[in-house]
Amino acid sequence: MSHSLTKIWLHGVFGTKDRMPLITENYEKELHQHIKTHLEKDFDCSVRIIDGTKDHVHILFLLNQKYSVQDIFKNVKGESSHWVNQQNYLKEKFSWQTGYGAFSVSESMVKEVEKYISNQKEHHKKITFAEEVALFIKKYDLQIKEEMKGAD
Repeated sequence: MSHSLTKIWLHGVFGTKDRMPLITENYEKELHQHIKTHLEKDFDCSVRIIDGTKDHVHILFLLNQKYSVQDIFKNVKGESSHWVNQQNYLKEKFSWQTGYGAFSVSESMVKEVEKYISNQKEHHKKITFAEEVALFIKKYDLQIKEEMKGAD
């Protein structure tokens, strides 16, 4: 094959620092649109859906092979927190937690993950973000170092 061909769907998740409920209705849609635009314009990543709750965001997007997952999340989180603070939406400083979750999604599961992300508000009436993270850790059989558990 003379070309490098990839199609990698990623389900990304990241939360606010200390899981504080800082993402309010008065700017949530603008934040999501800002992150979507940043991913599409600056990283050429096609975003299928972005949604979340007051303390975290989920994104389903196609990974551009030119960039590492780490570089994308570091940049998107840093740039979007800077943007929120510039907009003066909050009295306190906005920041994201350290780290993120990034999970590959097979083409056959894209619609199911899209539905899961679109249903975040309803979903989190039943479980917390911390409980959701614990479920991801179990589902993906992730080995978390003891000192990382509960860390923000």
